Amino acid sequence: MPTAAEAEDGVKSLRFAGHQVNPKQAAALFGSRGWVTHPEEGPVKTFHDQGLSVRVTMEGGWFTPAEVEGMTLQAVLFTERGSWQPVQLEEVPPRLFSEAMRDVDLVVSVAHMGGVDPEASASTVDMRRTLVRETAMLLDFDNVRFSNHHSIIEGKLGTYNVHLGSGVVHRQPGGAVCIIPVGAQHRRRLFLPFADDDPKTAEVVSKVVLLARDSEIKDPTILEQLV
Repeated sequence: MPTAAEAEDGVKSLRFAGHQVNPKQAAALFGSRGWVTHPEEGPVKTFHDQGLSVRVTMEGGWFTPAEVEGMTLQAVLFTERGSWQPVQLEEVPPRLFSEAMRDVDLVVSVAHMGGVDPEASASTVDMRRTLVRETAMLLDFDNVRFSNHHSIIEGKLGTYNVHLGSGVVHRQPGGAVCIIPVGAQHRRRLFLPFADDDPKTAEVVSKVVLLARDSEIKDPTILEQLV
């Protein structure tokens, strides 16, 4: 379902903003879910019976020189079929909204790029799992565990899972928790405490630390999604 931030905005969702994906993998995944990728428009999926289309916008467009380093997602929005006129999210049928967001979540989780070769994603997840485990031990967290590609956090306000590849956060039970990640433009900077030029690794570890101490969160845009 739409988050409070999405409801306040009214016409677009930024829950996946800043996530970088491999263009070829993303196009294949979108295609498998019934999306059509237009060079000028990006990925579009049309629900003909409802007369609505859902679109994903990208920084710099879909096919640009940025394709070499990966495409960065911006917003998800719904429009009238054959038009760019945005539709209020509250007017989108809940099932359609849920299906569209699940598709984008799948693409972000599988085709993510975090400063590493996407073909090495398995070893990358293993590395991040080790970093999260060691960080939890150093900070005396006893509420962090692991399941496949996820870190499971038992917070005081709820239970969460953080995908170790994409950094996407979900609350259990419930939907996505929108925590805007570090943008791709910050790549190649030093992210303490890691001597690492991969902001995605820092993002994943930071989200686990944040949610492990969810009772101390002060940011209202995050807190309103948890209480």
